[in-house]
Formats: sequence, C-alpha cells, structure tokens
Amino acid sequence: MEKTALFSFLLLASCNAQVLEKVFEFPKSLKENSGIAVTPQSELIWTIEDSGNEPEIYGLDQSGNIKHTVRVNNAENIDWEDLASDAAGNLYIGDFGNNENKRKDLSILVVSQNALANDQATVSSVQFYFPEQKDFPPKKSQLVFDVEAFFFYQDHFYLFTKNRSSKFDGQTTLYEVPNQPGNHAAKKLGQFTTCDNFNHCAITSADISPDGKTVALLSSSHVWLFTDFDGNRFLDGKVEQVDLGDFSQKEGLCFSGNNTLLISDEKKKNTGGNLYAIDLSGSKAKP
Repeated sequence: MEKTALFSFLLLASCNAQVLEKVFEFPKSLKENSGIAVTPQSELIWTIEDSGNEPEIYGLDQSGNIKHTVRVNNAENIDWEDLASDAAGNLYIGDFGNNENKRKDLSILVVSQNALANDQATVSSVQFYFPEQKDFPPKKSQLVFDVEAFFFYQDHFYLFTKNRSSKFDGQTTLYEVPNQPGNHAAKKLGQFTTCDNFNHCAITSADISPDGKTVALLSSSHVWLFTDFDGNRFLDGKVEQVDLGDFSQKEGLCFSGNNTLLISDEKKKNTGGNLYAIDLSGSKAKP
C-alpha cells in the first residue's frame, strides 16, 4: 500500500496536534461510504458503501471525482463494512456487517487486481464464523459479533469486532481468518478496551502500515496506534490513543505510505461526507 506520490502535496498537522486535514468531499452519490483503500498499482482511492447500496467499488481521483466503477456481478451487498488491500493490488471487501448478530453468512470478497481494470468483476469469497457464538441473535448483553474493521497481513485477515452489547464496555476482539477458500472458524487472538462510550469508542475501521510496523483502529472521534508488536500479536504492542478533535460517523481508514492515514466519514445532514488525512510522523508511537 506504499504510495510515495499520493497526497505528497499536503502539509499536514501532526497526530499529536489532534487535527484532521480535509482532502476532498465525497460525491453526493457516495454519502454512505463505509471503507477506503489504496494500492501501489493505482493512483485511485477505492471506496465502497454499506447495506442497501449497490454492489459496486468506486475509484476516486485525488479531487474526489469518480473515475472508475466496478460492479461485482456475483455477490450482493448484504452489508459491506470495510475495504482492505494488499501489496499485489488486490482488494478485499468485508461483507460482515452484523448489527443484530443474526447473520450466518459472514464473508470476505476477494477482488483481483486485474478485475479492477474492468467495469464488472467476478469475485471469490472466504467465509468464516465465530465459534464462540451459539445463539443467533445472542442476548442483548452478548451482542459482540458485529464487525466493521479488518486488514490483510501475511496471507491472513485480521478482524476487530464492533461491540453492540447493552452494557458497552469498549472491548473489541481481534480475530484471525486465513485467506483461503472455505468456511473458517475465526481464531480469537486477543482483546482491547477503548472506552465505555459507544458513540465515541466503537471500532469502525482498521489498517496496517505497508511496512507492517503500525496498526491503526478507528472510531468516530479517535484513532488507536499499535507499534512494537511481535508477529500478529498486534494488541500486545505499545499503544497511543489519538484524539482527532472531531466527532462524526467515521467509517473508513487506510494507510497511504507508512506515516499518513486517510480517514472517511459518512454524510449526515450538514456534517461529514469527507476524506481527511493525518500525518503520523510526529506520533509518540512512531520511531
């Protein structure tokens, strides 16, 4: 995901200054963007929308104009909640939105780099389930199986749950799923607690830097950065909480290079609907 040219024109405030820099406004037709990604093979910024919208992937230029649309012709948009990429230029769509914890068809759609050049794409998929979930839905106090955040790393997907339990305590659970055909039992790797305010601290997107040294988790008002971890034990590393100084329905996050985060939010009345950037080079968590 390294992009040396992308957004190099921006002189951004550092992470510690708690400032988001607006890059562009999303087209009005994409007011429910739910995930963003960049790849080394394209100058476009890829985005998707969530449930109730078309099964399409949109490529935006650096001014926010839609330059290319790819329609997925063999999968529905049940609830597309996040978008990830790999170094080869493939995209991965997280069709795992599960607000009521009722779904038994959680999947990740695999969109090849070659397919992104076309107007339509036939995708493969990786199915998974949570072995800890026994009831569909579980009790309101156990609504912990929604997912809106994931990334690709070393041929595996890493998912972070969005806790919707009646007594929200800020806990997100990290799961691992292999990038292989089949229906896999998601492997629980660990948990992290953000804060006890759902609106401000529920996890909505995630990514890992191109060099594999920094993991970022997003909420409506914060980013959490993890560094100095071993292997896939991301949550065991050093952590820094970044207050973005802004509250909106933030849904998408991705790295553009190792020190820049791109963040998107949905359009809600007179707020949101933008792509932002933040420079992490001054972060305490960065070397």
